[in-house]
Amino acid sequence: MEDSKYEVEECRGVLRVYSDGTIARSSKPSFEVSIHDDGSILWKDVVFEAMHNLQLRLYKPAYPTSSTAKLPVFYYIHGGGFCIGSRTWPNCQNYCFKLASDLQAVVISPDYRLAPENRLPAAIEDGYAAVKWLQDQAVSNEPDTWLTDVADFSRVFISGDSAGGNIAHHLAVRLQAGSAELDPVRVRGYVYLLPFFGGTKRTKFEAEGPKEAFLDIELIDRFWRLSIPIGSTTDHPIVNPFGPSSPNLEKIDLDPILVLVGGCDLLKDRAQDYANKLKSFGKNIEYVEFEGQQHGFFTINPNSEASKKLMLVIKKFIQDNSS
Repeated sequence: MEDSKYEVEECRGVLRVYSDGTIARSSKPSFEVSIHDDGSILWKDVVFEAMHNLQLRLYKPAYPTSSTAKLPVFYYIHGGGFCIGSRTWPNCQNYCFKLASDLQAVVISPDYRLAPENRLPAAIEDGYAAVKWLQDQAVSNEPDTWLTDVADFSRVFISGDSAGGNIAHHLAVRLQAGSAELDPVRVRGYVYLLPFFGGTKRTKFEAEGPKEAFLDIELIDRFWRLSIPIGSTTDHPIVNPFGPSSPNLEKIDLDPILVLVGGCDLLKDRAQDYANKLKSFGKNIEYVEFEGQQHGFFTINPNSEASKKLMLVIKKFIQDNSS
């Protein structure tokens, strides 16, 4: 009997979903770039959640500019629409090298369970587990000194790229201002890099923005279709921070937030609306838009002028919120 199975969903050549429900994943990343490891940044992998064998990648400068002061900790949670991506992808690793070098920080890049095999909120739960792992290191009698000898647990910043920015939002809401439940770890602020939010009603730029966008509307819809809980819409609280059943952010104390977007990113309206609403609630939030830039521009070309400016904005945010 001839096999009648056919492909129903495909994401950047990495993920394929078939009509019989089977899923195929390629081990190759969707971004074929060279890894630029010149030895100036040390790195290693650590299991942070044993049940699902989830790992994170740690980075630190081999020769910190200060020989005495400990370094801030900067989480970089990768993107990929909750469906693809990994800490091991070259574009992710190269950007973490730059973050560790330019920010003079310990960078933590965790993986998380991907959809559709593991639909949301699995990725949100894994983001939380990655931060709790840092607390475990801070209080352990037998910590990993590779980390603890250089990391300042009182200066932690949580950053996320696209879907990772969505995860960072949910961590900000869960941990709230002061991150008391992580003591002695202290989160000082959050950096959302082109955050992946959604909703059932199209924004103006989603509807009228460039059809050739790097992250186009068809792929945005596909990512949500594959990642949200079965039977849900894109007004689900994980997707839409201001959906009908989302928590009231006006009543939640939040640490400082920096939102960074590209001017040609179809998601920019949602990010700007998010920032404007939080600002109207009196929250400490900053919104910066980079004219003419696409979704993911800073990892696609980390040495561009726009990417360099973005890094300076992050660096200033860390300096301004470190005390």
